Amino acid sequence: MDSLKINNFPIDDICVGSRWEVSNEDQLARLIAVVIMGQAAYAAHIIRELMPANPAFSNDALKKEAIIKFTVQDTPQPVRYGYPKVQRDGLIFEVISWIAAKQLAGKNAYLKDPHTSSTSQGLDGLMIELSENGQEILKSTIFEDKCTTNPRRTFTQSVIPGFIERHKNTRNSELIAEATSLIKLSGVDDVTAMRMVQKVLDNNTRHYRAGFAVTSDFDNEEARKNLFDGYGEIKGIRAEQRNASTFVVDGPLRPWFESLAQKIIAYIEQLDGDFLNV
Repeated sequence: MDSLKINNFPIDDICVGSRWEVSNEDQLARLIAVVIMGQAAYAAHIIRELMPANPAFSNDALKKEAIIKFTVQDTPQPVRYGYPKVQRDGLIFEVISWIAAKQLAGKNAYLKDPHTSSTSQGLDGLMIELSENGQEILKSTIFEDKCTTNPRRTFTQSVIPGFIERHKNTRNSELIAEATSLIKLSGVDDVTAMRMVQKVLDNNTRHYRAGFAVTSDFDNEEARKNLFDGYGEIKGIRAEQRNASTFVVDGPLRPWFESLAQKIIAYIEQLDGDFLNV
């Protein structure tokens, strides 16, 4: 069962669009819990096989650690029991973005696992798509995922400058390292992976995906065009290489994520203290 409904469509002659919405909130909450419990590989299996979501295993310590990551703690304390709301919501949305990519990914696509902590740094997401024989990179996609109450400002002041920096190939070492790890998942040896990974530096095959959690205010053609206006500042590529994704929530943004976080916590709390599901 898919947790998200995804529709792809053109926005203008600069970029293409993708709209996500929840189709099964219980499944979505459970998948997010599984990923944050460190089991993205099993979550990928669940998505691929359309299975009901449950972790592969659990114990009390793992549950406690996961619950902290969904709990809000806006004021620093000697003992951490949660994270600032903005960071917590950003972590949840990064996992949702990964789930959306997994639902659409083909058999030769490999995705970087999402972060399991809201304080983690580095690429939000990376997807590598290989040729049928697995010997060449056909497409690489760099993700920027943002959960903010001011998406337009974030797009122009954070996302676009970050993408332009990537496009100039000034931050290559992290990209090469992440892409190499993904390529090796296909089973190739180290030397072959090194030969193949050079393709991630080729702007002709590189795609960019800007993903935003938004309210219904941005859920129309004009609003989407205005939100992603300026995507063309990434020069020398085709429209299909610029992906503009929106995850549309029902109601105000922060309360919606708070409600989902509480559902995730409730699900984790009811799991048996120690079990093995594989």
